[in-house]
Amino acid sequence: MKPAKKSQYVIETKDIMKCYGKEGKCLTTVLQDVNIAIEKGSFISIMGPSGSGKTTLLDIVGCLLKPTQGEVFIDGVKTGELTDDELAKIRRQKMGFVFQQYNLIPSNTALENVEIPLRIAGKSKWEAEDKAKRLLQMVGLGDRLTHKPSELSGGEQQRVAIARALANDPEIILGDEPTGNLDTKTGQVVLNILKKLNEEEGYTIVVVTHDSRIAQHADKIINLLDGSVVREDHPNGNRNFMIKNKKASK
Repeated sequence: MKPAKKSQYVIETKDIMKCYGKEGKCLTTVLQDVNIAIEKGSFISIMGPSGSGKTTLLDIVGCLLKPTQGEVFIDGVKTGELTDDELAKIRRQKMGFVFQQYNLIPSNTALENVEIPLRIAGKSKWEAEDKAKRLLQMVGLGDRLTHKPSELSGGEQQRVAIARALANDPEIILGDEPTGNLDTKTGQVVLNILKKLNEEEGYTIVVVTHDSRIAQHADKIINLLDGSVVREDHPNGNRNFMIKNKKASK
């Protein structure tokens, strides 16, 4: 992997296009000429109607999907030149993912679900268990360590998923409709956790959502329509992202 160019942006895309087809022909265009720049320590909401390309864009900036054309830069690294192993390393070290479907292993306890990425990263059983406990306590589940997903509410399962996303100390949390399956009260609990991670811990948060409450707390709202960015809103005005502590100051 080539050394990264110094960049103020943790994520940047240039002229991203994604299409699907056969025999090299582009039959369905999902994204077209998408250019976004996300500052370190910011809270970003990606919004738009169903089918506008929101999840596809999130998958591309999360290095889960490669664009048909254009470039994605993560901390100044041009990801289009990376091998699959190098992309996996970026995902493992820099990103945590939170999805609408919690994607927890049903047979594992909350503690064991959070331990998984830590064990994959080479942590000992003791190290993984200790950190997983601390993360679950941080999201308010210190008394649910031995509960399996079927014994947890939807909101509790999503909090386990957030703790799991934080396991390897990523800089970026990517969320795809993280409150989509939750009632209003429980969704607010999850939103409060995301706000705390951003405002107090300095994590960069990028969330695809239809939830207007999340958008109200965003530093920037990226509005998509038919695969293109049609507008960027700044509901909280301009903000100095670099003054945030911890993650943003690294």
